[in-house]
Amino acid sequence: MTPQYAGLRTLHEDNEAKGFTVLGFPCNQFGAQEPGSNEQILEFATSKYGVGFPMFAKIEVNGDGACDLYKYLKAEQADDEGKTDIPWNFTKFLVGRDGSVVARYGPTTTPEAIAEALPEHL
Repeated sequence: MTPQYAGLRTLHEDNEAKGFTVLGFPCNQFGAQEPGSNEQILEFATSKYGVGFPMFAKIEVNGDGACDLYKYLKAEQADDEGKTDIPWNFTKFLVGRDGSVVARYGPTTTPEAIAEALPEHL
């Protein structure tokens, strides 16, 4: 799913002027797929996929160490099966200007699919 970085970059670039921003939060809780340092992850995302959206420090999204942001996002929007835990990297949330969680997308939902639904929220 790492190639989604390219789609997320395009989603960000195509909608930034409308007030939309993609925010990246790397997490190493899923198969140790983000083992590098924050600097290494940023270098990888920018050099391989041209990521220009904000990338934050690596966080935990599940369990006792979950960051407060993800505690909030998960509490506000469970997945289609009613589960709150994040199943894998590239789970995505759409947050409105007022901070409300508008939608939650599973890891396999592409940025291109999100782009189709985005205009009604901008």
